Amino acid sequence: MNTDSADHGYRAALDRAHEHANQWLDSLPARPMGPRMNADQLLARFATPLQEQPLEPAAVIDELARLAEPGLMAMPAGRFFGWVIGGTLPAAMAADWLVSAWDQNAAMRYATPATAAAEEAAGAWLLELLGLPEGSDVGFTTGATSSNFAALAAARSHVLDQTGWDLAADGLCGAPRIQVFTGEQGHVSVELALKYLGLGRPIPVAADSQGRMLPAALAAALERKAGPAIVILQAGNLHSGASDPLAELAEIAHRHGAWVHVDGAFGLWAAASPTHRHQLAGLADCDSWATDAHKTLNVPYDCGVVMVSRPQVLRSVFGAHTSYLISDDHGPGDPFEKVPEMSRRARGVPVWAALRSLGTSGVAALIDTLVEHAQSFAAGLGRLEGVEVLNEVVYTQLCVSFGSDARTRNITARMLADGTAWMSGSHWAGRDVLRISVSNWTTDARDVALSLAAVEQAMAAEDANEPMPQSRN
Repeated sequence: MNTDSADHGYRAALDRAHEHANQWLDSLPARPMGPRMNADQLLARFATPLQEQPLEPAAVIDELARLAEPGLMAMPAGRFFGWVIGGTLPAAMAADWLVSAWDQNAAMRYATPATAAAEEAAGAWLLELLGLPEGSDVGFTTGATSSNFAALAAARSHVLDQTGWDLAADGLCGAPRIQVFTGEQGHVSVELALKYLGLGRPIPVAADSQGRMLPAALAAALERKAGPAIVILQAGNLHSGASDPLAELAEIAHRHGAWVHVDGAFGLWAAASPTHRHQLAGLADCDSWATDAHKTLNVPYDCGVVMVSRPQVLRSVFGAHTSYLISDDHGPGDPFEKVPEMSRRARGVPVWAALRSLGTSGVAALIDTLVEHAQSFAAGLGRLEGVEVLNEVVYTQLCVSFGSDARTRNITARMLADGTAWMSGSHWAGRDVLRISVSNWTTDARDVALSLAAVEQAMAAEDANEPMPQSRN
C-alpha cells in the first residue's frame, strides 16, 4: 500500500468518499426507492476471499461504493414514507463527517471538552425547544430504544429506592416487583427496553380508537397495583400519530406514586411547534422522556435523546468511578454518565449543527411542513373512490385501507414494485393498512403529488386485474 507520508492516504480516500456521496445524493430525486438486489445477492459480491496484501484506501472506497450501490434504499429521498425515517439536513451530515474525522471518544468532559460542550449546548436547546424542565439531564444514545432503556433504568432505580431497596448494591433478585403500565398500543421498543431491564411484560391499559391511553382505565389499573410502579405514556402513536392526554395521565400516575416516562420517538417534536404543542399539554409534568433525532430532526443515524428530570438518578445508574477515569464531579456531569455506553462517538454534535442551522423558527417550520404534507396525503387519498383514511391525521402519520385486506395488500405490493414512492404495509385496528409516515425535510408538494399519482395508478392496475409487476428495484 503506497500512502503519502503526510496524510497516510486520508486525503485520496476522503476525496473519493466525497465524490461518491455527492453522486448518491444527486441520484435521489430520480432513482427507484427500493434496492435492486437483496442481501444474499449482495453478500456474494462482498464476501470474496480476503486478499493477502493491503489495498489503497481510495481504491477500497471506490469498490465499496460500486458493490453497495444496487443494495441501497433511497431512504433519504423526498418520496420515502416507510416506517418513520427522516433524511439528513446538510449541516448535520457535514458535522457528522467532522465527528468521524475528529475521532473523539466522547465519554469525558476532561478528555473531549469540545464535543462535550457542543452536546451540552444542544441538550439545553432541546430542553428549551420542547418545554422540558431546565436542569434535566440530556444524553445522546443510539436511538429511541436505547433512550427508553436509559430512562427506564433510571425509573427502575428510583422507584426501588423509594421502597428502601438498593438496586446497585443488591440487584434485582428479591427486590419488590415493579409493575409497569403502558397503553395497549405502545411501541415494541418499550417492550424491548423492559425486557433488557428484566422488568418483564408491561400491563396494558385500554386506549381509544386512535391509540390514546384512557385516563379512567389507568386510574383503575393503578388502584389495583401493589408496590412500586412505572407508567409509560406515548407521544405519537406509531399508526395514528396521536398522543396520550399527558397532563391528566401524569397527575393520576403521580398521585399513585408512579414514575412517568414518555416514549416520544417522533411525536415528542410536536412540542417544538407552536401550532402543535397543545397535543402534548402536560409534557413537562412527567419524569423522563425519550425521542429520536434521526427521525423528525433529520440528523444522521444513529442518534436518540434521553432526558431525565432527576440528573442524580440517571448518573447513579450509568456513572462509574475508577482511578483511570478523570471525572467531572460538578455541574453537567460526564457524557458517559447519562447513557449505557462508555466508548461512544459524539453523536450530539450533528444535533447541535442541525439546531444551529434551523433556529427555533426553522424547527417549528420543519414540523409544521411535515404535518401539512401528511394532511395533504389524507385529503388527496380521501378523494379517491374506495379509499378510507382510518385515523385522524393530527401529526405526521396516516393509515389507509383500500377496502378488503387482500386489496390493500395488493395495492401496497404494486406501489413497492413500481418504485415511485415507498410506503410500508402494516396492520392496525384489526385491518391491513398502507401506512404513510412523512418524516423527511426534503419532501415537497411535488413529491406528494407524484406519490398520490402512484397510488392511483396502483389502484387502477389492481382494478384492471393486471399481472403483478416485477419490481423495478
